[in-house]
Amino acid sequence: MKLLLIEDEDAAMRRLEKILMEANPAIEIVQRLDSVEASVQWLRSHPQPNLIFMDIHLADGSSFEIFEHVPVRCPVVFTTAYDEYALKAFKVNAIDYLMKPIKAAEVEAALVKYKNFHQTPDYQGLLSKMQTPETPLLRRILVKLGQSIRLVEMDDIAYFYTRDKISFLVTKSTHKRYPIDYPLDKLEHMLDNKVFYRINRQFIINISAIKEMHPYSKSRIKIDLDPAADAETIVSTERASDFKQWLVGGDLG
Repeated sequence: MKLLLIEDEDAAMRRLEKILMEANPAIEIVQRLDSVEASVQWLRSHPQPNLIFMDIHLADGSSFEIFEHVPVRCPVVFTTAYDEYALKAFKVNAIDYLMKPIKAAEVEAALVKYKNFHQTPDYQGLLSKMQTPETPLLRRILVKLGQSIRLVEMDDIAYFYTRDKISFLVTKSTHKRYPIDYPLDKLEHMLDNKVFYRINRQFIINISAIKEMHPYSKSRIKIDLDPAADAETIVSTERASDFKQWLVGGDLG
């Protein structure tokens, strides 16, 4: 059995590899990858493995972005420290969804599921992993202001962005930016999706912050924000169709 491992934490990678080899010494790990970009490049230039173990949060974004750039035809076992992505896993090739820290028994069960992959997937089993209620929407965010702390109302947030693995918000009223403790991958599930939309890996914008929009290359859309961002804000090709539906209040897929 040829396995591909996609995980950006060295300790988690070593633990998973140890569990897999103890579960089935005949397993061959064909490659170990730690980013969306490296995974896309590898899958484009190599035969598909039999099975992929894939962490959801990678060094350069969410592993769900891999599926937007390259066809993944083999089954996938997702690994994550968060439980809110299980439903999204249904839309791709998930046969299991393992919560970190991963247990040996769960990996062995996932390998059994792989053997039965051509039978009906265990959707009920995947759903049962979601024991916590849906993530509540944020109404305001705490930010640090020097030695003090203040509340920022969601209505006053023009956009969120990330730089050098740090997330920031920018306010509409004062045009100031503040670092926040939420990664964008988690934050996008805690915002009102009628108001906020993630246009690419770096930006989540408030619809009221859109000043102008312009056609861009490869069906992309360039957005001018108010207040202006210090980096280009371009809707990625794979999000452009959903973005247009969001603008007019349509249901997103």
